[in-house]
Amino acid sequence: MTDKIPLIALMDVSKMTPQNLIEGKVVSAKDLPAATEALAALLSGGYSVWTDGSLYNIKQLVGRVHGLKIEVFAKEHHPPHFHISGGGIDATFSLADCAHLEGHIGGRERALVEWWYQRSRSTLMRAWNESRPTNCPVGPVLE
Repeated sequence: MTDKIPLIALMDVSKMTPQNLIEGKVVSAKDLPAATEALAALLSGGYSVWTDGSLYNIKQLVGRVHGLKIEVFAKEHHPPHFHISGGGIDATFSLADCAHLEGHIGGRERALVEWWYQRSRSTLMRAWNESRPTNCPVGPVLE
């Protein structure tokens, strides 16, 4: 009898990103419904597919506060900003000072965003800087 090596020991942990895990599900799908389910999870989770078939992350969920999603998108325009969505809200705020840039948001929700920003600014800046592709017109920001 031979000892079994755990599957995790055979995997390159440095490559265990969400993209790689989902891509593995798509590639290993046994039938069309399984592939469709994996692709739906992939494309609804902020990923897209290049024409060569490779995956790229188009947005990153940075946080949530009372039903609102806080996200940064990979390829953006000036000024550096983050997106708030949920509960009928779709707004953008400046990374530099949390100024409201676009969209409709109520006073209560705006106060929640500002509260979250004060406590999570470093996390937000790190997410922005780590998600910049080389061809992004808006580069990293200084904290």
